[in-house]
Amino acid sequence: MKIAFLINQTHKEEEKFTTTILALKALERGHTVLYIGLADFVYKDEQRVMAHCRLMEPPETMPTAAKFMKTLKAKEKELVDMADVEVLWLRFDPTLDMIGRPWASAAGIQFSQLVKRNGGFVINDPDNLIEANNKLYLQNFPKAIRPKTLVTRNHEDVTAFLKEQGDKIILKPLKGSGGKNVFMIKSGETQNLKQTVEAIARDGYVMAQEYLPDAVKGDIRFFLLNGAPLVAEGKYAAVRRVQSADEIRSNIHQGGSAQEAEITDDILKLVKKVTKKLKDDNMYLVGLDIVGDKIMEINVFSPGALMHINQLTGIDFTETIIIDLEKRVKAFYKPTSRPQSRR
Repeated sequence: MKIAFLINQTHKEEEKFTTTILALKALERGHTVLYIGLADFVYKDEQRVMAHCRLMEPPETMPTAAKFMKTLKAKEKELVDMADVEVLWLRFDPTLDMIGRPWASAAGIQFSQLVKRNGGFVINDPDNLIEANNKLYLQNFPKAIRPKTLVTRNHEDVTAFLKEQGDKIILKPLKGSGGKNVFMIKSGETQNLKQTVEAIARDGYVMAQEYLPDAVKGDIRFFLLNGAPLVAEGKYAAVRRVQSADEIRSNIHQGGSAQEAEITDDILKLVKKVTKKLKDDNMYLVGLDIVGDKIMEINVFSPGALMHINQLTGIDFTETIIIDLEKRVKAFYKPTSRPQSRR
């Protein structure tokens, strides 16, 4: 089958990305892989959705991730009818285009919705990604699993929230990723609070969250597949990310280190409290960020760190994902339900 990955821009993709190892596994299993940038869609003939794609056919010998990415980036784009693609997999990060291409994320969602309306298999569900396009999506889940939160653009609101918390809080962009513009504000050290809030607010709303003492141990990135923990060979797809000295962010590309995660019954009970809604929202591949007994973020666009999990556990979770995807696509496209334009 043909599996199309919708990413921000091909030249910004890297060999270590989760998208890369998913694409490599799909190739290994005999599938054709297509990369589509957010600027590559075409709409014509009133309902047809097409895209200028970089296309990779299964090779005789599997390339390394580095060779795959080099070959992909050298490919000329081909115009492909999305009716001929079995899977459109949304793997872009909306925050990367907020400044330079503010139209890109919304356009990607809209074209993906059209593909879905035309009978295509689209993951994660674009209709529900509209609701999940920033960190407020977490507020749709049980109060007990999430930290106390304030969303505002007013520094006085943040000052009042800090007084309520009594010690320290975390500030971050409401729509952000990768640990960018994340700050810890301590009680008694608020001389730059106004400037910090204003700096974050240049790009939108500010989210303030209670500080969780367990954050000093880092966080756990925990993967869900179709609303259930991603498991292979009896192990969970999870990694503990530990921040470096004098750093509050545990994101790996912000200097954090990856360690094997111990998954306890308490963590599994916490995870279980969000699985039903994620499954109902057709969120196929999701990454939860867990600190102590709270879920700090639910990553539904392009959760990463799967390469680190594979390396630490010695288990290829990408194979479990692609095998599961094959089964779901086969069930989705029953002979009687396959669109007439698909060939």
